Amino acid sequence: MVPVEVLTLIASPAPSPSVLVLKPDEKPVAPGKSRVVPIFVGGPEAVSLGMALENMRFARPTTHDLFLDTITNLDATIDHVLINRVKGKMFFSKLVLSQHGRLIEVDARPSDAIALAVREDAPLFIDEDVLDTASYPYLYRTPFDEKQQLAEFHSFLETLEPEDFREDSEQ
Repeated sequence: MVPVEVLTLIASPAPSPSVLVLKPDEKPVAPGKSRVVPIFVGGPEAVSLGMALENMRFARPTTHDLFLDTITNLDATIDHVLINRVKGKMFFSKLVLSQHGRLIEVDARPSDAIALAVREDAPLFIDEDVLDTASYPYLYRTPFDEKQQLAEFHSFLETLEPEDFREDSEQ
């Protein structure tokens, strides 16, 4: 099992699918290179995921809130989510509950399981074989470090001489 985190949710208007992008917690394969796992989800699933990611709460419980209340009232918690299989573009997962020291696996769509786990801050995992099968390379730039750039610019300014601005007629 490899830990993953939600990198982003790309919501698209119907009829286009939305995309939940997961990023494994692993060492980059090379500097600036990593892997991502895109999972296509429908519109209602994207809305629910978006609400979970934005930590939105409403006066009345949503379906996911109702399910979480039920789990809590049964004296259980969400232990973790495992994305354990992929067939074509369809992913499968297990919502793993903990109740009195025992683990209970429930078959769930990844979008539902992740929406629940995000609401409860439970860990997300992906099977290594699924990661190898369904991941894509992801290139990223290192974050812009303003302090470092400013220090390099000041260093450059300190080494400037008036001669640096003269045109050399022999060149």
